[in-house]
Amino acid sequence: RSKFRDQASIGKQSQPLAKNDGELQSGFHKSRTLLLFLLIGVPLLYVLWSEIPKLLDATLSSRDTQILQAFRARMKKLKNTYQSQDPNLWKRTHVFLEKHLNASHLHLEPAILLFTAGQEAEKALRCLSNEIADAFAFSQNATTIKINGADKAILDSDIVKLEVDNELSSGFREGKKVAVVHRFELLPAGSTLIFYKYCDHENAAFKDVALLLTVLLDEQSLRKSLTLQEVEEKVRDFLWAKFTSSDVPSSYNSMDTDKLSGLWSRISHLVLPVWPEKGLLVEGCT
Repeated sequence: RSKFRDQASIGKQSQPLAKNDGELQSGFHKSRTLLLFLLIGVPLLYVLWSEIPKLLDATLSSRDTQILQAFRARMKKLKNTYQSQDPNLWKRTHVFLEKHLNASHLHLEPAILLFTAGQEAEKALRCLSNEIADAFAFSQNATTIKINGADKAILDSDIVKLEVDNELSSGFREGKKVAVVHRFELLPAGSTLIFYKYCDHENAAFKDVALLLTVLLDEQSLRKSLTLQEVEEKVRDFLWAKFTSSDVPSSYNSMDTDKLSGLWSRISHLVLPVWPEKGLLVEGCT
């Protein structure tokens, strides 16, 4: 009996030891699992985390490529249609708008282009500006805002200002990416000051958009020998006479040299001449 009691006592003492051994083994397994996770999981997470920006960049790059390809294809067709235009028009328009289509470039201001022509190229001016704007919009699956200054020429300046503001703001908020303002010179002088809001270098209301303005000069034709600087000066002088003439009280009273200077600095980023096109089909070009 004594021997049996001793064995029982030893058995009872060994139970806690066995339990402790099990807990130690379990803790060891947990520690090893955690260590393996740290050795394998942490580097894996780091790799994945570092690759996410690259994947996003690749996606953006792919989208940029598609947009640029679509724009270039449309512009190539236009170049084949409008064969009388100066090579500078295509080159500068390409560079100017493509830079804006590239999402990797931070958009600090909208793209502003001003196209001008003499009376003989009125149809080409209207159609070409429309089609370049549509090419820009099409590449981004968007549409174009179109404003016709001739339709607003006789309206009150304040009313036109509100109308233009509403058309541009609502259109851009809806996702439209470009606006064409035809016959800018026919807008009431005071109403043009609304373009401070949309063409400002630093504080434009919408920065990821483009605005194309057209100005039809009074003279019959533009000499092709004119430099781009001379064309720009001609348009500037024309708008000065148009918007600050004392012969037109509504213009004279609502515009002055300082205001017009500020406006001109915002809309004259790139001024390009448009030449007439023989046999240009203008059906559907409005």
